[in-house]
Amino acid sequence: MPQPAAAQWAYTNTGAGELRGLSAPSDRAVWASGARGSIVRSTDGGQTWTMDTVPGATGQDFRSVHALNDDAVFIASAGEAEKGLAKVFATGDGGRHWNLAFSTDERGVFFDALEFWNVRNGIALSDPLDSAFALFITADGGRTWNRLPAATLPRVLPGEAAFAASGSSMVLRGTAEIWIGTGGGGRGRVMYSPDRGATWTVAETPVHADGAAAGIFSLSFFDSKRGAAVGGDYTKRTLAATNVALTSDGGRTWRAAKAPPAAFLSGVAYAGSAAHLVAVGLAGTFTSSDSGDTWVRVDSIPLNSVRFRGAWGWAAGPRGRVARWAPKSP
Repeated sequence: MPQPAAAQWAYTNTGAGELRGLSAPSDRAVWASGARGSIVRSTDGGQTWTMDTVPGATGQDFRSVHALNDDAVFIASAGEAEKGLAKVFATGDGGRHWNLAFSTDERGVFFDALEFWNVRNGIALSDPLDSAFALFITADGGRTWNRLPAATLPRVLPGEAAFAASGSSMVLRGTAEIWIGTGGGGRGRVMYSPDRGATWTVAETPVHADGAAAGIFSLSFFDSKRGAAVGGDYTKRTLAATNVALTSDGGRTWRAAKAPPAAFLSGVAYAGSAAHLVAVGLAGTFTSSDSGDTWVRVDSIPLNSVRFRGAWGWAAGPRGRVARWAPKSP
């Protein structure tokens, strides 16, 4: 079995607020977003970064960012809609200009994740309303957004919600698939739709979800079948509990990892192959070289989110921290 790669993060302090959103549309362009309206961008694969803020939005906490390409980007603010904090902004020129793409003041809306299948079709995930998650969908590149009918969505458990810790509690694949990881309701569950939210199935996972701060925080899929769910309890960064679940059937069933880290994990990504994964959290960075069953801690610096394109990876975290993972030469 190949051994896990040593930690290869090269860290940069951008001067931004806490960063949670992360998106890498190409090997060169990387975007991160976070508190105080912060937007951080790299155009050289993460070697150097520039920090800016969205004009008039320094009170927003941009926990989700999705870049359609190097210049066209959407960001979503997490916060109570009734306080003017549930907003989606967009740029088409690499952040030189931003416009308000969507906003709602409906009480209870709180954006946890924002993703797109392609340049026209995307979806924003909010905490539940009317006993179901609030999902706002666009089919025209973000010009208009419509909420999916609550009656067509799975019922949530009492206290169940999604987490906005890394912008990866929802994953989209292909042209229509959606996975949503949940917590806070006593059971960590994964909701799946093959058709952009028209129909759904729900699967329970063994991920620790005992309490409002516990459950699935991040999902990643290598392909339409193989995926990983990570989480735990964000108030207990080194709790020894089931915090990694794995699927080989597209999320219909999940099993616990054989030897997960004794740590809260807020982000996970496949790193170049189905065998290699990297997970991050407040306790640092962990790697697996056997498809997620066993893990090794390789760094202790807190991070919130992680994304990979092939063997190249990026992470974002507290105090404006960003990082670049470069594959070592043979």
